[in-house]
Amino acid sequence: MKKILFSALAAFVAMSAYAQQKGDPKLTEFYEPVPPVVTPGDAPSDAPSDAIVLYNGSDLSEWVSTNDPSKPAGWASLGGVITVDKSQGNIQTKRSFMDYQLHLEWYQPVGITETGQARGNSGLFLASTGPGDDGYEIQILDCYNNATYVNGQTASIYKQGVPLANACKKPGEWQVYDVVWTAPRFNSDGSLKSPARVTAFHNGVLVQNNFELKGGTVYIGQPSYKKHGASPIKLQAHGDPSKPISFRNIWIREL
Repeated sequence: MKKILFSALAAFVAMSAYAQQKGDPKLTEFYEPVPPVVTPGDAPSDAPSDAIVLYNGSDLSEWVSTNDPSKPAGWASLGGVITVDKSQGNIQTKRSFMDYQLHLEWYQPVGITETGQARGNSGLFLASTGPGDDGYEIQILDCYNNATYVNGQTASIYKQGVPLANACKKPGEWQVYDVVWTAPRFNSDGSLKSPARVTAFHNGVLVQNNFELKGGTVYIGQPSYKKHGASPIKLQAHGDPSKPISFRNIWIREL
């Protein structure tokens, strides 16, 4: 009897599945929730209607000093660009974020003669978790005909994720990062619930594909996680001797 009932149930399930595939298409159509309407910019690099503009070429009102977040950012904003002031240290956003889509453009000056990590070094910290270089860094470096360790070259997740390609342009040309950041989550006891993940495009080329971080990026030693929540985005004033780099057109969409 049980075998008969089981066979009948299996046949019913199979017929239902067949009916859904061959029958009414409305059984697999959904009409809510309706996605919000977002008006894109005229060009892909332009901020869409729901973006927060972090730098529009006029001022650094959305940024503060990392050394002292109560003070304004000490870098120069001239001619529609931000130029790193290495004497002032890193800067970071006033606001804190969890998951987001970020657009940022950066420029390596011509005439740099240094090599390796001393060639136009900076960094985009997708979440700043403390002073100095605490956080999660995607490397900015001039790697156009410039060799260095591959987990520290342009578009690497510093010392963790080698980029899928070297898409660097020549110094003197503006370059673009488009990044999707998924912040880590933590349990109430501070243990890791889910790791941070990064997808990144450099000049339109996929360089990080949902890469899973092992913790904050560090220069020496192994990465690890420490509990945190929403965090600022940080730009690095690296101490290398080369000419400082510049930034423009920075915007973010919270996800």
